[in-house]
Amino acid sequence: MYFNDSQEPDSELADEVESDEEGGEVAEDSSPPPPHSCSRGHRPSLNLRTRQGGGICLLCLSNLLAAAPPAPTVHVSYALSQLSRALSDPPFLRSLLAFHARLLVSPLVRALSASDDEPIARQIIDLVVLLSGSGAEWGLAGEFAARVSELLRSRALGWSRRQVYVLHCFGILLSHGTTDIYASIKDQHALVVHLLDGLQLPSDDIQGEILFVLYRLSVLQQEYGDSEKIDPFATCTPKLIRLSLDVLLKTQSDDVRLNCVALLSMLVQRGFLRDPYDDYMSNSSSVEADSLVQVTDDLSDISSLCILFSEAVKGPLLSSDGQVQMSTLELITYYLHELNSVKQFQLLVEANIADYVFEILRLSECKDPVVSSCLGVLDLLSNAGQAFTQRLAVGFASLIPVFAYVAEVPFHPCQLQLLKLIFSCISNCPGVASTSQSEQLAVILARMLRRYNDGEAGMLSESFMLVCSILMSMMSSPTSHDVSNLTTYIQESTKDAILACLSATGEHTDLLPHALLLLKEAYAYGYEGYPVNNSNKNGLRHWVIDICRRWLLPWLWTSIKGEEEEEEETVLCVLDIFHAILVHSYDDQTSEFAENLICSSWFTFSFSCLALYPTERVKHRIYLMMSSLIEVLLGNDCGQHIRDAVSYLPSDPNDLLFLLGQQSSHDLQLSFCQSAALQILYCSSLFDERLAADKKVLASIEQFILVNGCDLTGTAMSSSTVIQLVALYSLYRGLAKMSYQMSYSPEAERLFIQLVTKREWDLLSTRIHPMSLKWLFQQERLCESLSCQILNFCRISPTSDYALIVHGKKGRGLDVQLIAELVAAEDNYAARLFVYIFEEVVKENNQENDLTSVLRLMEDVIRIFPKASNKFCLNGIAKAIHIFYNDSSPSSQVYTAVAIFIFNILSSVDSDALADDEAWAAVAMKLMEHLIYSGDIGKSSTCCLILGILCLVLRHSTNGALVEASKTVLLNTSLASTLSSAIHVVSPDGPAMYNIDEGTEAGKTLIHVLLLHYFAFKSMHAVLPSAGDWDNLIGQSTCIESPPFLSIKCHDLCRLMHFGPPLVKLIASYCLLELFIRLSEQKESEHEDRKCMNKYWMSLMALLEGLLLYNDTRVAINSSLCLAMILKWEMQEVAEIFNRRSMWCRLILEELVISLAAPSLSSKSSTNHHKAAVIVAVALLKLPKVPEWMRSVFSDTFLTGMLGNLTGSNLSAEIFLLLRELLNSQLLGADHVANLNRLLQESRTHVYRENMKDESKEKCPKKVIAVDDDMGMTINLLIDLITSDSQRAEVYGGLQMGNKRLLDEIEMFFRSTAADDVTRNS
Repeated sequence: MYFNDSQEPDSELADEVESDEEGGEVAEDSSPPPPHSCSRGHRPSLNLRTRQGGGICLLCLSNLLAAAPPAPTVHVSYALSQLSRALSDPPFLRSLLAFHARLLVSPLVRALSASDDEPIARQIIDLVVLLSGSGAEWGLAGEFAARVSELLRSRALGWSRRQVYVLHCFGILLSHGTTDIYASIKDQHALVVHLLDGLQLPSDDIQGEILFVLYRLSVLQQEYGDSEKIDPFATCTPKLIRLSLDVLLKTQSDDVRLNCVALLSMLVQRGFLRDPYDDYMSNSSSVEADSLVQVTDDLSDISSLCILFSEAVKGPLLSSDGQVQMSTLELITYYLHELNSVKQFQLLVEANIADYVFEILRLSECKDPVVSSCLGVLDLLSNAGQAFTQRLAVGFASLIPVFAYVAEVPFHPCQLQLLKLIFSCISNCPGVASTSQSEQLAVILARMLRRYNDGEAGMLSESFMLVCSILMSMMSSPTSHDVSNLTTYIQESTKDAILACLSATGEHTDLLPHALLLLKEAYAYGYEGYPVNNSNKNGLRHWVIDICRRWLLPWLWTSIKGEEEEEEETVLCVLDIFHAILVHSYDDQTSEFAENLICSSWFTFSFSCLALYPTERVKHRIYLMMSSLIEVLLGNDCGQHIRDAVSYLPSDPNDLLFLLGQQSSHDLQLSFCQSAALQILYCSSLFDERLAADKKVLASIEQFILVNGCDLTGTAMSSSTVIQLVALYSLYRGLAKMSYQMSYSPEAERLFIQLVTKREWDLLSTRIHPMSLKWLFQQERLCESLSCQILNFCRISPTSDYALIVHGKKGRGLDVQLIAELVAAEDNYAARLFVYIFEEVVKENNQENDLTSVLRLMEDVIRIFPKASNKFCLNGIAKAIHIFYNDSSPSSQVYTAVAIFIFNILSSVDSDALADDEAWAAVAMKLMEHLIYSGDIGKSSTCCLILGILCLVLRHSTNGALVEASKTVLLNTSLASTLSSAIHVVSPDGPAMYNIDEGTEAGKTLIHVLLLHYFAFKSMHAVLPSAGDWDNLIGQSTCIESPPFLSIKCHDLCRLMHFGPPLVKLIASYCLLELFIRLSEQKESEHEDRKCMNKYWMSLMALLEGLLLYNDTRVAINSSLCLAMILKWEMQEVAEIFNRRSMWCRLILEELVISLAAPSLSSKSSTNHHKAAVIVAVALLKLPKVPEWMRSVFSDTFLTGMLGNLTGSNLSAEIFLLLRELLNSQLLGADHVANLNRLLQESRTHVYRENMKDESKEKCPKKVIAVDDDMGMTINLLIDLITSDSQRAEVYGGLQMGNKRLLDEIEMFFRSTAADDVTRNS
């Protein structure tokens, strides 16, 4: 057995072994072996004992393994198994390694190289691995590696199956990866070259093992190689790469693919595929020239290498082995990192590598390793540009489910790459995503932003930017427009994106510009004409406006005022959005947003922003937005002055005021700046925003007037600038008047008055501050000019959009609101102006349209402020109306319009303001003449209106006003005769009155005539208390005679109450009640009985009894009051007859008692009309002789039930009066009195708890007729006036008690009962 001295350190043992072998035959024959020697007599030191008691002779084992010819397989296998078993014993292993560490290295290597048997080869490899691992101290691994590498390098073995085992063993040894192993390998270049030769063999086993060995050698070279020495792979790398790729292309073995991919990955990482030619040239100094030429030829076509690589990796990409797939994807990733030209990327894409990766991604089931590798490859392939974009469009569907998974994982490592791919596809291939895919994508993106905003899932800044970019691209994609809920997703996304950025910490503030761009694009998507079927685009615009209003606007103010200065670009983005809203939308939402900007002191903010960001970009954006804001608020291109001067305007408002005080007749730029300055000051002051001190602004405006006075009255200044100057000067003069501390220039005021009176200016074309308007109307010198403005305003149709705009609000009603305030105020000439305009229009013939317009405006003023009628009257409106009737011959329409105006005036004016009695008397006379000479008053609605006016004249006389006018009406016998005839014509006798229709002209005329008689009764008592004989109205008359004053007979009223329609019944009942009140007063003063027959009274009482249960409670109460007054007149015979025949009255009282004692059993009729029944019951109880049947009606049982149902909270005034009269009539027993005391105490406590507020008599609401021929409103108003006058009902019925009055009555009751008790006890 031969040992190399350089490799075998135990040379003495080898010599001894050889000498023993030479004399072995003699010793074997001559003497027995010594103790502890093997059977061959080898030295005992070589015979190692095992734990089982046996021994292994290492020399015999070596001879057996290295025998030639080879020993029988069974012997070798047995010997190896025994050695393996012995080595598992630590003492044996330590002994072997301590004394004979290298003895078995060479035999095992030779046995391995000579073995064709796979089990034996595996046994040997296992022993090599065991000894290498255990003998690290003795360097056995390096020894084995050196002998195996030498064996391979020497080409002693042909490429056969034996070589596979040797290569496998060598690969395992190299896997230990120590520096000793790498250093023990000699002539690595020759070894690599030999392995490359073997790599060309068509054997998967050999190729796999060679590839693994080359991979391990490359790893060791990278880790432990000497950088000063030539890399053994350098000169043969091109051939190695091509051979490896060729093997990878052709093999079907996953093991071979795995080793090949590992080798290629290592080579790529070491840079051998970066540029093969350059790598070779860097080492060309050690290579022969012929070799250089050959290699240069091999590497001349890099494109072919890319194509070969592409084709080679397709097989592994389709492998069913996941590890192979993953390794291949990593190889592609490494390779793509090394490419340095777009052409190489394009070659890979054109070779369909991206398609393979998309397919792997589709089948990955969203497993993280596969997803990460695939997305990494696709991200690198995107460098191919358009070529990759086309493939990306094909594989886009594979990204959606992966994106749905990745989006749910916070900070997923693949999130950014996936978002890049999706954004690239959506932006570069519009329409590639189907409608369903677009919807899925929108849902995922919206959910990502919502979770990010809620803090559920974090997101990288780059990811947030890409999410916003994708959403913006989707809004421009044609297929996305068919997504039904796209606008909803965009709304949610924009809101979450904005809120997330606004609430982010300082390190994420760079995200806000991207969120703002998304918001801006969303608004553009909402107003631009995309071909979509989405009906919610208006909702999207409103959503964006709402976000700006609720969050961005407050944030912007806070950021400007905050300590940390916001980036200029961010502020510009916000301003761009605001500007886009103001420019591209003209609806209520935009106007509301503009109002929000103004309410947030936008002008102050604008100049604060200019001070904070003194750049031209910011200045242009601020002023342009300011111009758009003014146009939204004021309209009519009001911001054009600012746009014309935007390049010249200063950033400081003080500089604007300075420019305003300069003479600008010869400087066009200065003129532009002054117009813009006036526009800014005007708009800011219009909304109570001050850019400088009031005193300073007024001084600048006065200086402007003084230095440009000549130009102001000419045509050099535009009309819009003039009206702005008027509004500004009048505003600050008004403020100066209020403060009493601001001086002003009289000369400037003189020039200003001259400007207003000489220049044509339109007050209706712009908004004006209330303070400005007030100051203008306080200047008597401007009355003539203002009267023209008011007349122009009156001429505007109520339906026209061109109207006076006041203080930020648009609309005709609010315009009149301010005018009404001026008229109702005390310190201006507005009311006088209206009267003056009315007189002037009346004096001008053929101006009926103007007259109608003026009347309409004055009616609108009265409708808003009824007190304004006081001002009209105090400023002579009655004289103006008299002039109208004397000096004009109006048409019927104008005559009716004036009558309506008179009615409105008299219905709303306070009596104290009607001081011009003579003028009103003249007007009343003109109206009565029209009424008397009009013929049939039942055919004209104007006649009804005149009757209503006369009613109001008579009503004011009850308050001491219009006394002479009322006397004119009351004592006009022609009018009385006309009305009396009208009553008999309109209301025929008997049942024929049922045919009267209240909606016809005849019905309305009858109602107005009755109303006039009611007010005549009241006025006659106030104006001529002793002139009328009320007894003449009682009794039946057979002839129609002219009454001495305006009045109506009692029997006519009864006929109307019985046969007339409901409204006629109501007014007739009020007239009859008023007549009875006058009769009662006359009886009390004269102490005379009525001169009528008993039958007359009985028929009258029967009529009133029949109306006690009428469905209109007002008629029922009036009837009961009249009946009570008749009973009060103490006509004994009439009372006795009534008591005998009053079965109907008894039935009503029985219903009343039942309803009070047992509410659940009471009828609805008696419950709703018990007030009238209570009045009758009280009247009957007050008679000197109470009817006997009253005791049966108010029996003990019913009284107990009634008192039991009453509580302190539901005790009413009429029930209290009834209980009081029952007590006075001694119909209440002791128990009843006790219950009554308890009830009254509870009621007193309840009244105290309700704060005991005195319910004073309310005045009738002021009403105005809105339609010329709507007589129903006049009727309703006059009836309201009648019903509001409850004084007489309180006197005669006691029903109008308030809490205080009821409390007083209760206190009086307690005092009277206490006094009675004292009297009885004494």
